[in-house]
Amino acid sequence: MNHILKTDPVMYELIGKEIGRQKSHLELIASENFVSLAVLEAAGSVLTNKYAEGYPKKRYYGGCEFVDEVEELARQRVKQLFHVQYANVQAHSGSTANMGAYRAILKPGDTVLGLALDQGGHLTHGHPLNFSGIDYHFHPYFVSKESETIDYEELALLAQAVRPTLIVAGASAYPRIIDFKRFREIADSVEALLMVDMAHIAGLVAAGLHPNPCDYADIVTSTTHKTLRGPRGGIILTNRQDIAEKVDKVVFPGIQGGPLMHVIAAKGVAFKEALEPSFVEYQKQVIKNTKAMSDEFMKLGYHVVSHGTDNHLILLDVLKTTGLTGKKAENLLDSVNITCNKNTIPYDTQKPFIASGIRLGSPAMTSRGLVETDFTTIAQLIDRALKNPNNIDELASVKAEVIALTDRYPLPY
Repeated sequence: MNHILKTDPVMYELIGKEIGRQKSHLELIASENFVSLAVLEAAGSVLTNKYAEGYPKKRYYGGCEFVDEVEELARQRVKQLFHVQYANVQAHSGSTANMGAYRAILKPGDTVLGLALDQGGHLTHGHPLNFSGIDYHFHPYFVSKESETIDYEELALLAQAVRPTLIVAGASAYPRIIDFKRFREIADSVEALLMVDMAHIAGLVAAGLHPNPCDYADIVTSTTHKTLRGPRGGIILTNRQDIAEKVDKVVFPGIQGGPLMHVIAAKGVAFKEALEPSFVEYQKQVIKNTKAMSDEFMKLGYHVVSHGTDNHLILLDVLKTTGLTGKKAENLLDSVNITCNKNTIPYDTQKPFIASGIRLGSPAMTSRGLVETDFTTIAQLIDRALKNPNNIDELASVKAEVIALTDRYPLPY
């Protein structure tokens, strides 16, 4: 970063502070991860200089012969990774990937079933202030109050009553395996299309540790960060040529202009990494670490939503055990260098910005090398902080132990 230091010392200092924060904090936000140096290099490469509106061999600018190869390589790798026939790698984010998918298969005003936002659904699954809730009529489905998992029988009955054009499967805060085969059966029973947003679980899917939605869905979207451990961006996948052609037209020129070729290159690097055997071992460790953390919290007397986890995250009801809201817990943990996010739990009585719970994920710290015993320790540190919110000495002790733990697993940046 010597060039930034010379030309913009203020920005250099701010970036340096963020590097320091990442190094010294336990990163437990389930949607974040640490990319490799190779991904980081590709994202910061000279490809950022190139405009490449269109698609390989069909650009609106000259000088695209090499970026054509970059994009095609990324497409071939992601198709191999998810065993799918068609891929669009230009989406700038998961949200724009979802917009592209919706516009390819829906008309404005169509009815869609999506997981309720306060029970794990994403903003783009029908929030009234989001384009999804504005452009389409979203009808929520819910998890069972008893099991806190998706009630497929209730979903089937709801689908019969609502008769949606599309059913959306996938979530931003759901700790269990999603039965895509059952979703397909329900969609077929009402002649609906099926879309899966696998943004959170894409890395687990790639490693063969979660069912592959591409085997069942008409269209699949994902981010390329989170468990997939690539740069920030999105992808759209399908096995249907008719949908693939519509997707390409919707993404460009429908909702985006020039693709971010440096990010597409970084996506391609991440896809190659995800095809390596070591990536499977990494994802296995992600699940082991989350289960260890979940088990320890239950031993400590906390309610873990759905009583456990099958994937990379857990939802923890902190209000019931500690009397702290999710917002207060998030702020308290941040003060001791533990980064997480407040999160609603199913049938939450608190507003989303306050929440009764927190969401905790293992991908980022697993990338740094932490194993099950470390995540058991993390649960204990979180418990000590949450149960001693006004004990300055105890909080200082927790923070010191957190920093010692992060020092044992340094970042390569």
